[in-house]
Amino acid sequence: MQEQASTQPVPHKRKPRLAAIEYIRGISMMGVIAIHVGSQYIMNTSANVHLIALFEVASRFSVPIFFFISAFGLFYNLDTTVPFDYRSFLKRRFKTVLVPYLVWSLFYLLHDGILYKVGFPDPLHLLTILFFGNAKYQLYFLVILIWFYLAMPIWIYMVRRAGKISLLLLLAVQIAFDYWSSFSVSFNVFVYGLPDHSVLKPFLMYRLNYWVFHYVFIFVLGGYLAVHIKEFQAFMQKHRTGITLFFWASLAWLLAFYYKLLYVDGYTALEAINTAHQLSPAGIFYTIAASLFFFTIFTYQRYPAWLNPILHQLGRHSYFAYLVHPFFITYAALALQHAGRIMTAPVSLAFYCVILGLSMTAAVLCRRLGEKLPLLNEWTIGIYPKKK
Repeated sequence: MQEQASTQPVPHKRKPRLAAIEYIRGISMMGVIAIHVGSQYIMNTSANVHLIALFEVASRFSVPIFFFISAFGLFYNLDTTVPFDYRSFLKRRFKTVLVPYLVWSLFYLLHDGILYKVGFPDPLHLLTILFFGNAKYQLYFLVILIWFYLAMPIWIYMVRRAGKISLLLLLAVQIAFDYWSSFSVSFNVFVYGLPDHSVLKPFLMYRLNYWVFHYVFIFVLGGYLAVHIKEFQAFMQKHRTGITLFFWASLAWLLAFYYKLLYVDGYTALEAINTAHQLSPAGIFYTIAASLFFFTIFTYQRYPAWLNPILHQLGRHSYFAYLVHPFFITYAALALQHAGRIMTAPVSLAFYCVILGLSMTAAVLCRRLGEKLPLLNEWTIGIYPKKK
């Protein structure tokens, strides 16, 4: 242990625990479930566009803010002045991300293969699915996170040298890149025009599933603020009102974009949510604002204290709930279909509560099981090990 001390990423005195990171993780998990419940609700041709906005637009910060808090957590306890032990870092991080990713990917492939009678993919197809994170619709996040981990020396280099000007330049580049990737007509015509047998086509079609470039700014911002935690805390204290106004203004901008697409440009609700997303300029600023806003209110408590235990449990079980919730969505949707029920607005809200409740219950039960089975307690299925 003493020999490793000089090269470990966390050799210095452990910093105080930040509840905000855990609380944001829980809020983000709830937002991701909202997006996926919204995908069920939007299939109702008479769906309320305002409720769709709540499910699918207001929650759009959920995925990118995960990258923000992931970077914040990494850099918060990282001493950037000592040599970075890349091998040790990857070993630990792959244990917490790669193993659960593979386990859950195989679980969903087996489950869906049986449920939908499509069988298990052949080896080549399996490798393609795993590379792009296509075993289930929520798993691509882990693929991007793995790529972020693989490039960790780059992010350390960038964070060490980052300043206000360089961050603003990076933000400008991020907006330009995301706009090109999402809205460039010529680029998308090129991608969709490629023949189906083209080797290049899937790499471009599924670029959102593994291109870390889409989220570099929010990741680097998280790392930069963690390294400069004292200055960040002072900033939050001084500008709490401004941060709050920034959050609501950015949400209003994203919602205005969504409603413009609906009522001015004649988009369908599905087309509108696929345009007013987190990679649009409005979505990028909304993500930044949400990151600052939630960190501020969870650091300098501006909400009822009785929410703390709830936020703690949501954050503590967020990883497993994130991984398991599509399983419950599948069977809840089948149950509604079997009962002949339409996904109306009240039903969709109840559906959301049921999915969140089942996912959290499953997480709690699996955590208790993991205390007896070490295999489960080693992150295999997304259960945080019990801290000693």
